[in-house]
Amino acid sequence: MCMTEATASLLQVEETFSACLARIDALILKPLLQAEPSDQKGKENFKLFLLLNDRFQALWNLTEENYRILKQKCSNSESFCIQDIYTVWKGDLFLSLYIQYFVTFANYVVVHGFEHATKSKSEAWKHHKTVLKQFLTDFTSETSISLALYTVLHKPIRDHIEQYILLLTKLNEVLKEGSEKDVVTSAIKEYVKLESFISQVLDEACFTKSLWKSLGYKFTDMLCVPERRLLEDSKNLPISASTNRSDRILLFDDVLVLIQGNSFQSFDLKLVWVDENCREKSAPGLYGLRIITPEETFFFSAKDPQMKAVWQWKLNQAVRQALNGKRDFPLWGKTGEGTDPPSCRIFTYVFRLEGKFKNASYEGEWHLGKPHGKGTLKWCNGRNHVGDFKEGLEHGFGICLVPCQSEDRYDCYKCHWYEGKMRGYGICEYGNDMVYKGYFKDNVRQGFGILENLSAEHPFKYTGQWENDKKNGYGVWEDKDRGERYIGTWLDDHKHGQGIVVTQSGVCYQRTFHADKMVGSGILLLEDDSVYEGNFTEDLMFVGKGKLSFANGFILEGTFTNKSGQGLQTHGILNTSNEQLDDRITKAQLGLKEFPVEKRWKGIYDQFLEFIHSGCKEETEESFTGFHIQTSKELRKSQEYLFCQRGTEDVSWKTEDILEELVQHQGLESQQSYLEKALKSSLHPLGKLLKALMIAFQATYSGIGANRHLLTMAQEEVKYYAKKIWEFYQGLLHLALEQKGQLPAKAMDGDTSDQKACSVVLPLILPCFYPELFMLYMLYHEREDELYCQGIMDLSLFPDIKLLEFLDVQKHLWPLKDLTLTTNQRRSLIKDKCFLSATECLQKLITTVDPWEKLVILQKTYEEIESTVSRVVEKDYRLPMDDLLPLLMYVVSRAKIQHLGAEIHLIRDLMDPANKGGLYDFLLTALESCYEHIQRMRLHQRENCHTTHSS
Repeated sequence: MCMTEATASLLQVEETFSACLARIDALILKPLLQAEPSDQKGKENFKLFLLLNDRFQALWNLTEENYRILKQKCSNSESFCIQDIYTVWKGDLFLSLYIQYFVTFANYVVVHGFEHATKSKSEAWKHHKTVLKQFLTDFTSETSISLALYTVLHKPIRDHIEQYILLLTKLNEVLKEGSEKDVVTSAIKEYVKLESFISQVLDEACFTKSLWKSLGYKFTDMLCVPERRLLEDSKNLPISASTNRSDRILLFDDVLVLIQGNSFQSFDLKLVWVDENCREKSAPGLYGLRIITPEETFFFSAKDPQMKAVWQWKLNQAVRQALNGKRDFPLWGKTGEGTDPPSCRIFTYVFRLEGKFKNASYEGEWHLGKPHGKGTLKWCNGRNHVGDFKEGLEHGFGICLVPCQSEDRYDCYKCHWYEGKMRGYGICEYGNDMVYKGYFKDNVRQGFGILENLSAEHPFKYTGQWENDKKNGYGVWEDKDRGERYIGTWLDDHKHGQGIVVTQSGVCYQRTFHADKMVGSGILLLEDDSVYEGNFTEDLMFVGKGKLSFANGFILEGTFTNKSGQGLQTHGILNTSNEQLDDRITKAQLGLKEFPVEKRWKGIYDQFLEFIHSGCKEETEESFTGFHIQTSKELRKSQEYLFCQRGTEDVSWKTEDILEELVQHQGLESQQSYLEKALKSSLHPLGKLLKALMIAFQATYSGIGANRHLLTMAQEEVKYYAKKIWEFYQGLLHLALEQKGQLPAKAMDGDTSDQKACSVVLPLILPCFYPELFMLYMLYHEREDELYCQGIMDLSLFPDIKLLEFLDVQKHLWPLKDLTLTTNQRRSLIKDKCFLSATECLQKLITTVDPWEKLVILQKTYEEIESTVSRVVEKDYRLPMDDLLPLLMYVVSRAKIQHLGAEIHLIRDLMDPANKGGLYDFLLTALESCYEHIQRMRLHQRENCHTTHSS
């Protein structure tokens, strides 16, 4: 068959088919369309018949259109090519229209559409039997009209498809090997598939139709849907369900139905998983399949492995096709063809059975019948949860909205979950304007956390330990209305045990508390340096026995009373023998015995310790170490669920990278470099630990907490931070080495953990705590620094030569050459020129926070002084102590460092113990001597003035 013959044959076939379709339309479809039924069932079927008619018209129009184009080309005597065989080049369009027609036709068959149509028009259709005989050679008078209609509306069309296949097959036989032959071969395969598809669609429709006819009206009314197809029936292919839960099992293309007596259960195939490896032991000689659904799991048992295999294959293929949203083409291949459905799926489901999710709607990812992955839960009462799930429970990061019962507000939890319960770090924004940032365990606040009331009525902030959803243990409470800060222990949301209260006015006291009430005696430190030891009220009124030490050294000891309108009254003894108050009282340090440093902030350390013990799993890092995040927006962005684009810093601090890099930094300098980088990063676990400690420190010692009586508490706390950070660093390093099968290096002799913490970690973390810490030093040494500053002011009035002479600096050491004179200027009046380089060097003391760097500056100052002296005497000169002190005092007086006492004592307290007893210690002692000498000079001057005035 040549191309011209093929085209002519196609033209003839299409002409015949088009005429057939025209007769069907005129003699069958139009009469049926003219009479719309009145009953409800008939109306539903009529809508379906209208759709079938539309499909028929589309098929007819396509045939007519292509027939006209082909006929016009034949009339013009044009040459033909493969493109003119439109059944090949428009194959997809042809296939689509034929599939749509037969699917709709099958839907009409399933709902007994032809039976309903012929019943409603049975009298009118009697004369059409002769018409039907034109289409059916085997039609007899006993044939039902419904069967005749069924045959008329599908057989001519199926025959026409066979003619297409026959025509294309003949054409393919004469074509030479090449692209045209390949195209025709492919088209033949598709039309053969279409034949198979139509056959299977009609078989399924008849199979399903028979089922609806055999079932009772109750089941049919509830289950019968035009698009639904019966794929398998346990009556045809025997299989039984476990525990006698069903008499009959029906597998449809969208649901699995178990019938038991007069009731049934249906399961959406999109949420059905089939497990052939079930461990449930069936009865002897039976072969089982486990069927998993969101709320139920049951078992099918077959008598032989072949029957089990068929059911398993049909179930899996039905589930897969339901998930794809379309049937295969053709519907069924050979057994074993096709892939199994995915175990992970995305779907929406409403839970029905009793449990925590009852009546909740879940939309998201599933795995083996349980929410697993990202998803959203919504309850009818307005509660919802968005986040990660694992094996049916909230697990990972999630955001949960819980409606408040009394008001139209919500509690919003943004936190980590573990096996269905809140656990780890989170932020909760309550509906009453309070915000909690901290750790949870088993759905309650547990561990370290911050609760803040943001409302204007009674603003407060609590930073400390929680247990069983209540304030328990060590914590800091700031009452912004009263201007007070409580630092101490708690029990079940009450101040209980030892506590320190610091007020905005500067008053500070330490008492024992019981259920928020003060009990027993305490110590009250007043802003004028007076100290009261005894009992006093919440309004700080003295009551009962007590001792009041005044700032001038007088001591009043006795019984105190406070009566309304009469002021403070006392009965006791006034001791005036002391001339000044003892520093041990005026500068008393509170909280040292009551709150051992190792017992403060355990909630922070415990979380990081648990993180290390867990093996530093990356998925748990935010749960354990989340305190670098202080706003809910940051918390949401830090999660992969809501922030998929991870920054470069985030990538570089993945847990496996951290452990890998740790092993490569074991030398001292390398350790310092690594720790510096880690502590500066808000994404490294050590950086997160530092951030949490900064929050705790600021909550205690900033603002109202800046009180000189808390200096030692703060100082030892910072040292302890360094120790703990070093311990956690070592813990991470040991874990990294263990994972590589290596042993940690042995510590050097005498190289203790405390020494490492002080020499390596403390200088790195001190800048984070320096503002609050140095403020405490300034307050503690305020009086001494005031005397010192007055002495400096007095010394600054001296010109250089006069000051050198006053300080008893030997004349041969005076750098007179540095006193450059201008016109009409006398040498004796020049100021701030001698030892200028040393003065400028010492002034840099305030530019750094690191004690070691401050000591280096002090050493350079000493070297500058020696250098200047060597230049003056024109030889190398080593200053003896007798010469050094006056010269250093000169430099100190010219440097005019405002809070030198605070600087000296901060260096002394926080310097590396390894520097004690060496040159640095000697120079610091010399500086301290200068500082004290300047104070004494001013003090003597005051005393002399006082004596003169007295005389």
